[in-house]
This record gives sequence, C-alpha cells and structure tokens, in this order.
Amino acid sequence: MKNIFNDIVTIMHNDYSGHLDKKGCDNPDYFREGIDNLAKHNQLTAETFTSIVQDYLLDFQDKHIFFICSQTKNPTDRGFRVRCYNDKLYVIEATSEKNITIGDAFTSLEGQSISDLRRDHVRLLAPEIHQERENWAPILSLYRSGEYEDEQGNAHSFTFSSYEKTPPTSSYRVEAVPDNIARITMTDFNNPDAIVKMMTDNQKILDSSDNWIIDVRKNAGGSDASFHPLLQYIMPKEGIDLSSIGEEQLFNCTEESAKRIQRDVKQAMEVTKDEQALLFLRAFYSQWDKHKGKGFVKFNWHEEQLPSSFIKGQERPRNIVVLTDTYCGSAGDSFVECCKQSNKVTVIGRPTMGLNDYANLAVKRWNGGFQLYYPTSRLSSINQGKGMTGVGIAPDIYIPWSPEHLKIDVDMDRAMMYIKDTNFSGAQS
Repeated sequence: MKNIFNDIVTIMHNDYSGHLDKKGCDNPDYFREGIDNLAKHNQLTAETFTSIVQDYLLDFQDKHIFFICSQTKNPTDRGFRVRCYNDKLYVIEATSEKNITIGDAFTSLEGQSISDLRRDHVRLLAPEIHQERENWAPILSLYRSGEYEDEQGNAHSFTFSSYEKTPPTSSYRVEAVPDNIARITMTDFNNPDAIVKMMTDNQKILDSSDNWIIDVRKNAGGSDASFHPLLQYIMPKEGIDLSSIGEEQLFNCTEESAKRIQRDVKQAMEVTKDEQALLFLRAFYSQWDKHKGKGFVKFNWHEEQLPSSFIKGQERPRNIVVLTDTYCGSAGDSFVECCKQSNKVTVIGRPTMGLNDYANLAVKRWNGGFQLYYPTSRLSSINQGKGMTGVGIAPDIYIPWSPEHLKIDVDMDRAMMYIKDTNFSGAQS
C-alpha cells in the first residue's frame, strides 16, 4: 500500500491540474510515517489506508478529489443529514435513522459546541466559510453521540448509529403545474440518453409552456454534454455564442492522464446512444489524443466536428427560473453558469457548490479496488483570485437557507411568485 501512496503523491504533484497552484500545501512524509507505523503493528488495512489517503488529500482543499476503495465494506453514515444554521445542526433528511426527526437541531456533539467543533475540524470543513455551505457528515462520523433540541425546545441526548449509505438514485422528470409552468427536476447530468428521453416523453408540455422552473438544487453533476439538448429552449431567440462566455480552461495533458481519460471516454462512447452526446465525447477523446504529453494546453474545439457554439433559442418558454443550492456541483455548476447567459433565465436560491476551478476528472485504479479521482483542467479565473471554490456560482436572487425550508419549499414558492409577477408586469406593459 505504501507504493500506492507514493503513486498518489506523484499524481498530485504532476498530473493534478492544481499542482502548481498548491505546491507545498501537502506533507506526504507525515502520512508515510503513519502508514509505516500501522504496517509495523499489522494494523494497515484497506479501511485504515483509505482513511489516511483521504486525510492527506484534505490538504489540497479541493472537493473535486476523491479516493475510494471498492473492496472495503460498504461506506456508512449516521442515517441522516444536517445543515448548519446559527451554530445548530438541523436535521434536513432522515434516511435510515428512524429515531430522529426532520427539524431536530443538534447543539453539541459529545458536549462540544458547534462553534468549538468548527475550530477543531477546520480541515474537514474547508474551503467553505459560510455555515449553510458546510458539510458536517465527516464530523458526525467521528463522534458517538450528540445533544439536540426538538421543535418544542426540549433537550435530548442521542447516541449515533452507523448505517450503510443509501446510494443516490437519478431522477429526470417534467411536471405540468398551474399557471402554464413546466417544472423540470434533474438530480444529475450522468445520463444523456435519459435526459433526451425525458424531453421526448414530455415534448408537448415543454413546447406549450410559457414558463419553466428547472430544479437543480441537488444536482450531482456528470457531463456537460448531457444538458446540451436543453439549450435550444434556454437561450434567447436571438441566440448566444457560448464559446465566448466563461473563463479560459487549460488541460494538464500528461501522458498518464491522457491514457486514463481516453480509456473512460472510450467506455462511455460504447454505451451512449445520443448522437449529439457522442460528438462531444469523440471531440474530447480527440483533443486528449492530440495534446497528450504537452502539459497545460488550451483545447481547440474548432478542429472537431461539434454542433455550432452559437445557440438560437425558441419563442417558448418566455421565462425560466433555475433553482440552485450548495448541493449542485461540477456539471451542475456549468449548467447554472451557462443558464445565466440567457436573458430569459433568473437563478434563485443559494450559490452552487463551485467545483469547476479544477475539473474534468481522470481516474487512476489499482489492484485491491483503490481508485483516485482527480481534476485535469484549470480555469484562468484563479489567476485573478476570482475562482469559484468556496463561493460557487451566485444566484440572481439569493435566498438564505433557514429552518423554514424544512416546513415549506421556500425556493419553489419564490419561483412561482416571481413568474406570476413577471407575467403580470409583461401583460401590463
């Protein structure tokens, strides 16, 4: 396993697209010593090794880096999710844990206040600086109990249990709702064929609705090519050249990353049916092939057979609201950033996760089920201190998260009200 760790360090110092920005941020020798000590006492298992590597990777403060072991026991969590508000951890979802209620608020863990815990676990919470963006799941896993208040203000002690993580399920759906609104929900952009099917199955609703609400508040990302079919609706009728928006993106085209990316893109092409998505995959494969071994390079998409970057929209829908939150990231970030270029779109909610400063993940796999996912591209906005890490893509109308969101869908209500007000103003003018 020590050899695997050395491989990881090499990747993070050479193939990772943030290696120049973050040179010197890590201390691999400290973690090598920990691995040696565990091995000396016969305590180095797949689980302990995975934990050490994950701890090492925290130093890079990049939530687009993952290390997993597929052959260890299934990952566990506390069976519920929390969100921080005014130094309390509110239960926002209870999956496997049945002895906790949505709306209960943890005030401490094993007697330590939330503010003290934040100071103690700053590495786990970085790079976030706003409470509503913090991910407390890794911290909950370190404690055996907590103290919470129910909605009536009564205090309780609670002993945590561990449950097998509930795997995420993809959902792409369209609903017709009152006031000539089509409500579209997409939990990720992993499956371009499924998104095309969603559009085909609901063509009548999409074409006839003057107003859309697109909910990507819990969008886990995937491929930008997956949302391309939606752009003909989202962009204004006069059209926008999408190649002229956004920051310059450079790819760190090392030989090893090229091999890893091309292998996975080739596999994706074998199972993808949508021709437009295939065009993007072929172009991506081709650019990596042309530039492998050249280090940081700007891809020349004009060399490839791709759909025109100038997208002309349609008459309908006339108004689009995109709902966003911190749980929308990666390709979800890209989608929201793209939508904001259209004058038909208003983004409502909270800033996205902000993962795309370093993006386009490659995967290195080892025997034993170990896998490292790391970014290969870098945005030039980082040079001006305008990256999205820790801040995300800002909405046009910001709605701070509060416990009120647990009782009613504050964001959706605001979106419906906004559409009604916009339509009324348009009718009056």
